[in-house]
Amino acid sequence: MSASESSARPTTIAFYLPQFYPIAANDAWYGRGFTEWRNVVRARPLFDGHYQPRLPADLGFYDLRVREVREQQARLAHHYGIDAFMYYHYWFAGERPLKIVIDDMLADGVPDMPFCLCWANENWSRHWDATAHEVLLKQTYSPEDDEAHGQFLLRALSHPRYLRVNGKPVLFLYRMQAMPDPRGTLARWREMWRAAGIGEVEIIKFDTHGNVDDPAAFGADAAAQFVPHSLRQLVPRMAVQNTHPNNLIFDYAEAAERYLAGLPAPWTRHPCVATGWDNTARRGDGLSAVIHGSTPELYEKWLRRAHAAAPDDGMVLINAWNEWAEGAYLEPDLEYGHAYLEATARAIGHPVEVDHAWADEASVPGADEGHSMTDLYLDAYDEQLRLRRQLSRLEGMVDRQIGLAQQRAAAELAEARAHAAQLAAEVQRLTERQVNGLREPESSGT
Repeated sequence: MSASESSARPTTIAFYLPQFYPIAANDAWYGRGFTEWRNVVRARPLFDGHYQPRLPADLGFYDLRVREVREQQARLAHHYGIDAFMYYHYWFAGERPLKIVIDDMLADGVPDMPFCLCWANENWSRHWDATAHEVLLKQTYSPEDDEAHGQFLLRALSHPRYLRVNGKPVLFLYRMQAMPDPRGTLARWREMWRAAGIGEVEIIKFDTHGNVDDPAAFGADAAAQFVPHSLRQLVPRMAVQNTHPNNLIFDYAEAAERYLAGLPAPWTRHPCVATGWDNTARRGDGLSAVIHGSTPELYEKWLRRAHAAAPDDGMVLINAWNEWAEGAYLEPDLEYGHAYLEATARAIGHPVEVDHAWADEASVPGADEGHSMTDLYLDAYDEQLRLRRQLSRLEGMVDRQIGLAQQRAAAELAEARAHAAQLAAEVQRLTERQVNGLREPESSGT
């Protein structure tokens, strides 16, 4: 599907994180060369059956500065029926961290894939939780900044590959309720964009951070779900043994039912489906939120029903294409391979005739020469990752058992100390009684 045409079925859009390459800011905050791959490989299981760590398969631990990687992602997504990527766009009073993916797209149109933007307008905090403590980059607003930001967005909205639905460019805003004057900001932008000749823009308010209000109150045209926002309000926690009590664990099938039930509204609300959710790689034990029990079959069922419930000529959003540190991704991993991508194609009715045709294998030197050195290397690499993952799981189990043993030992030690204190008090009481008994005859004799 081209960026300008609409389809008979809802437009399927996958969230895309443009984070997987080093930048100076992350070097300063987290150490030289940091990307979230560092978090991803360090994740460990928090309870029995917990799927961690999550390791990539076909695309490997890629660097998004590499043009060929982005082209390969687009071929893979297109092959399985994804209509567009929604790139997270960061803007802090003109500062634009993680801008390479978007700037390269605007400069040369690579990859050949429709795209749209979501302004992720919230603070950057050290622990990726958008809180007001340990803020690394603060989000600010002003009418003057609206002008500069609107001009940048105009450049993106005017791009020939920018996604149009029903003839309109589509722009998502992540946290519209945080803007001091959203109606004023959007009015200034719309006037600027009309004057530039691009017509009306469909502005979508994401339902985030507990705000599910009418988008018209903010000046937006429609709303969209954003899984896992409102998770704690919608879905009861699972009772899970042998894990930190502060970890929030939710059942995937139950989450799917609750989000589908919460979709209807008096205004247009586009559905969102998640392949899963697990921020253990970012947060660690005691701070994690996990939607547990996702399978390709359950995901396919959720996506199929979301497509059926989507507005006419509407959109269905998938979280996500590559949120590896949040356990939400369509890219192949070592556990499921292409299963989630294949489930996507089935759910949306997109025919996939030849598996792995996306890879353009015929263009690879030696591809038709049997088992080349490249084949042997890739096989060895896959085996290494498989063994590493098994080792990581064993380490996680050992760490968990050690932690439980330490807890038991500490409890037993505390109990022993309390018992020893009781015995000591009893011995002291008996000793004092005996001493007093010896003193009584002496007192009576005087």
